[in-house]
Amino acid sequence: MPRIGLISFAHMHGLSYARELTRGGGDVIALWDADGERAQKMAGKLGVDAVADRVEDLLARDDLDAVVVCSENAAHAEHVVLAARAGKHVLCEKPLATKSADAERMVVEAAKNGVMLMTAFPCRFHPAALRTRGAIQGGDVGRVLAVNGTNHGKNPGGWFVDPELAGGGAIADHTVHVVDLLRWMTGQEVREVYAEATQFDTSLRVEDGGILSLAFDDFVATQDASWSRPPSFPVWGDVTLEVVGETGVLSMDLFAQEHMVVREKDARVVGENWGDNMDRALVREFLAALEGDRKPSVTGVDGLRAVEVVEAAYRSVASGRTEAVEQRRVQ
Repeated sequence: MPRIGLISFAHMHGLSYARELTRGGGDVIALWDADGERAQKMAGKLGVDAVADRVEDLLARDDLDAVVVCSENAAHAEHVVLAARAGKHVLCEKPLATKSADAERMVVEAAKNGVMLMTAFPCRFHPAALRTRGAIQGGDVGRVLAVNGTNHGKNPGGWFVDPELAGGGAIADHTVHVVDLLRWMTGQEVREVYAEATQFDTSLRVEDGGILSLAFDDFVATQDASWSRPPSFPVWGDVTLEVVGETGVLSMDLFAQEHMVVREKDARVVGENWGDNMDRALVREFLAALEGDRKPSVTGVDGLRAVEVVEAAYRSVASGRTEAVEQRRVQ
């Protein structure tokens, strides 16, 4: 049974991953969080007694096989590099880093120290995404010509709107899922990006709206990567693809498995998911890779490639021009 440590619950997915680790056969043995009060709270929820004072103390444990990193985006590089040098395998929340240079360093350190680095891209594991990939690769729509993608959501607030901690706003937060899905489904890379950003909420220091035009090797795509859902919206957001091919079209909606619930206590209509659990499938792939001593199906390089597209998007916003995606040479 893989023995897992948890590094930070700054990201809201942290608790979900932790619970799925236990359900999937992992043994969560210790955790660390820069916020001591949050660390104690999460330890109580998970039934974990060992709360490390320093992240180095957690990583020094000989009984630890791997860690899950859910700290603020800007802290990912430090935490992953420390874990790699301590010989611990890593599942890291997306985006992998705020800069491609940091993401490259994370990939290199993991390889140098012989540890696994997996990027948390749970959308790949949803049955709708798997079927869409199968249809594309099976030629159901012929050669892909164009794709329209969306990843809308609500403004998460907190450190997500701090440019130093998050590395940007909605573009940094939401571009990576759609870019990763399209790379994985088509086997193609993004070569150029044109992006525009806006602020619906002018009090923010980051953008909460972003539109990207992406030139892949052999097709074009657009993506709306915006925090455009108001707080009262009944569901958090979406991940959708509209794929146009030479011989057909297909549509994918990852968050369609929901029913609407009218809650009398707060006079709200909310969406509740009844379907597939992407986090569960992601975590079970991580555990299977640990147990099988194999490379995970989503790697650190996948995370790096998505960060490179985000960087190009921000360069485009600043320049007002199409910008080339600068790929770093890592394996």
